[in-house]
Amino acid sequence: IDINSGDVSVSRPLDREAIDSYELEVFTTDYAGNIMEYPVKLVITVIDQNDNRPIFTESRYTGEVLEGSPTGTTVMTMTAYDADDPGTDNAALRYNIIRQSPDKPSPNMFYIDAERGDIVTVISAALLDRETLPTTTYELEIVAKDMSGSEVGLTGTATATITITDKNDHAPEFTHPLFEAHVYEGSTGVVVNLTVDDRDDPATGAWRAIYSIISGDPKHRFEIQTNPDNNEGMLSVVKPLDYEATSFHSLLIRVENEDPLVPNAGYGPSSTATVQVTVEDINEGPVFLPDPLFVTRMENIPVGSFVASLNATDPDILEMQSIRYAVLSDPAGWLSVNPVRGTVNTSASLDRESPHVRDNKYTALFIATDNGNPPATGTGSLIIYLEDYNDNAPYVVPSVAQVCEDAHDMNVAIVGGWDKDLPPNAAPFKIELGKQPGLDKTWRVTRLNSTHSQIMLLHSLKKANYQLPLLITDSGVPPLSNNTEVKVQVCICTKSRRYCSSGHSHRISLPALSLSSVCFLVLLILTSLLFSGSRADCSHQHICAASCLTSYILPFPYRLFCFLSNQQTATFYP
Repeated sequence: IDINSGDVSVSRPLDREAIDSYELEVFTTDYAGNIMEYPVKLVITVIDQNDNRPIFTESRYTGEVLEGSPTGTTVMTMTAYDADDPGTDNAALRYNIIRQSPDKPSPNMFYIDAERGDIVTVISAALLDRETLPTTTYELEIVAKDMSGSEVGLTGTATATITITDKNDHAPEFTHPLFEAHVYEGSTGVVVNLTVDDRDDPATGAWRAIYSIISGDPKHRFEIQTNPDNNEGMLSVVKPLDYEATSFHSLLIRVENEDPLVPNAGYGPSSTATVQVTVEDINEGPVFLPDPLFVTRMENIPVGSFVASLNATDPDILEMQSIRYAVLSDPAGWLSVNPVRGTVNTSASLDRESPHVRDNKYTALFIATDNGNPPATGTGSLIIYLEDYNDNAPYVVPSVAQVCEDAHDMNVAIVGGWDKDLPPNAAPFKIELGKQPGLDKTWRVTRLNSTHSQIMLLHSLKKANYQLPLLITDSGVPPLSNNTEVKVQVCICTKSRRYCSSGHSHRISLPALSLSSVCFLVLLILTSLLFSGSRADCSHQHICAASCLTSYILPFPYRLFCFLSNQQTATFYP
């Protein structure tokens, strides 16, 4: 401000877009510096000049429009900003398309609203056809000019890329009306690839094909999958074909798109095709019927007995081939087969109790071979259900029992019968004492149920091991019996332990002694005492053993006495 004249001037260029107004306080003073008037406010407004170009918010815009859209369809909106005063023409923008690439089929396919920046279609719906246009992408150069578009206005540019999107207005068409395939019988897999043309966009459901078999496959032996890479239909055999049943198949195939067609389009005759599949003959292996073959036979039938007759047929009925049979697996080696007739006979006795039999069933495998070129084979199973025959004698368990020599309870043990055979060739069992005389004076066997019996002592025995003979009989027809023994240990029992003899067991049946034999036995004892020169205490096994050994040449009764008196080990010294 000039201090004398009061003229206010700028000291540097002003920028309205930075500060659009200023507020100053002006003082009037005398030369001495005294304030002459109160301060007054001076407001300075910066007047806008057109010094800013329009700027688009993006350098490149993208939009899309569906093919066949009617004229006037909005594609996108272009937006630019001008930093100048929006209340003046300096920021009044107008939009214009200055270039379209490519310019076919018309250089003016699109129009932009000058004030709003909306880009709309100008081309007709019929010409906006994605499949007939030279390209599916158009590039527009857009200019925004301020000063309401006057020649002196400043400009800014941006690019708009417009893509013509696809709709399903073209049906897929087979490249050939007839496809042919050859396949070997019995095989599966892809037999032919079906090719189609579709002018729609490959990246959409309007192009992707779906194939279906509409006739010629009543048993559903074929199926079609779409190859996603090339849209081809892969026709496969999923159930093996039989040359002898049908050597030729004619299939009618239809192709459609994933997306539905537009209302004014439809599937034509070229959307169907015929596939002719010729089945090639191969030499198939014989087939056993039934497989497995079940038969029932009694075990222990005579060697050479008839078991079954195998039945294998050749599927190649037109070839008139012969079949030969052989044993493939016979775990127990019981069977043989006639190579021509297929009759199976026993070559050894059948045994239901064999480890090769499971749940009364024995399984053998057989192979049938035809005389084709090359020969083909097939396998079949024979399952023999073995009926039981009473060929196993029962036995008694357990084989060892213990009892205390001073026990008040004279029940020794409960024993049971076991038999490898099945009812009625097993239980009920009859368990009784052996046939040796005198057993019933010391022992008793009482039946408890159909399988178990109670062994009882009739009087106590001294500590020793005794072999109790038993006879067990099953219920078969005819029944089988088994002489067996149970080792009974008579032990000395305390509250905490049981002392049983570890010596040998002796047989329980003894010959009865006559009165003369007893008298002679007493005489021998006295002789032994005199001979040894000391008192013979036969309750001690070593002394008795020595006395008995020194009397080896003496008669049997003396030795028998030593045996009886040596109860603790029950050893029969010679």
